[in-house]
Amino acid sequence: MDLQRLQGLYTRINVCPLGSGALAGNPFQVDRENLAQDLGFQAVTKNSLNAVGDRDFIVEYMFWASLVGSHLSRLAEDLILYSSREFGFVELSDAYATGSSLMPQKKNPDSFELIRGKAGTMAGNVRVIYGSLKCVCILTL
Repeated sequence: MDLQRLQGLYTRINVCPLGSGALAGNPFQVDRENLAQDLGFQAVTKNSLNAVGDRDFIVEYMFWASLVGSHLSRLAEDLILYSSREFGFVELSDAYATGSSLMPQKKNPDSFELIRGKAGTMAGNVRVIYGSLKCVCILTL
């Protein structure tokens, strides 16, 4: 599902804004369709105001990345549990774990714990970007 979301996002953002100018198009005879095709875009933007003033693609990409981070965090949580001595389903390589200072036989699943922590940071970053953009006038972007 994450890959399908990314493909949908790519389809929505793979549009060429060139030729939109400063909110009102441009006075030059630019073949925007041909330019977009030459540059590898799927389409051109239909609205010049939206093309230069919209930042939805940033929020949408960051939300997608945060959602993937959340899924990885959930997987990491399961792997932490399954690598515990009580379960013992997963054995971590020394490359992905450190020893405990109190219990030398114990392996701390550092890499999985870092994934869990970064997922929270990613979710917070989405909120920061959204908060930054929600009150900005379109004409001042």
